[in-house]
Amino acid sequence: MIPRLKELYFKEIQTSLKDQFGFKNLYMGPKLEKVILNMGLGLDGNDSKVLKSCEEDLAKITGQKPVITKFKKSVANFKTRKGSNAGLKVTLRKNKMYEFIDRLVNIALPRIKDFRGLSPNAFDKFGNYTFGVKEHIIFPEVSFDRADKVRGLDIVIVISSKNIEHSFALLEKLNFPFIKKGDN
Repeated sequence: MIPRLKELYFKEIQTSLKDQFGFKNLYMGPKLEKVILNMGLGLDGNDSKVLKSCEEDLAKITGQKPVITKFKKSVANFKTRKGSNAGLKVTLRKNKMYEFIDRLVNIALPRIKDFRGLSPNAFDKFGNYTFGVKEHIIFPEVSFDRADKVRGLDIVIVISSKNIEHSFALLEKLNFPFIKKGDN
């Protein structure tokens, strides 16, 4: 079954972006490539129970098994050893990516306490959008009672586009709740 957001993108959003920016064909417009979720654990990465519970939570959120990331070098001030566990990472593509973005925008982000919107300044020079979530328990798949500690997530949305304006227009059409210029 095709995800709702993917169907919406190919039927409506793609053509409206073509008309808005005057592209010669549909495929010149911005497109979602992948979504990367990263959960840094720091010193808790060495604790196998914490690692296992975070791995289960991230797997529930994404529907895919996370990869354990390792430290690349030892840093004495941060008490890190080269090769020890640093955190967890998941890369979503195709249908799972569209399903995740749909749940993120429509269910998870509105559940954030005192949420005013996402910053429109978080685009890099390639048009990719990056933001952080302070509580991984905003996702309904994660049980608030079972979570031992509230952890943060970094979410990177990789977009193939020519510039930031195209990426911003795509995310706006996907109902991302950006802060308006006049709002504080």
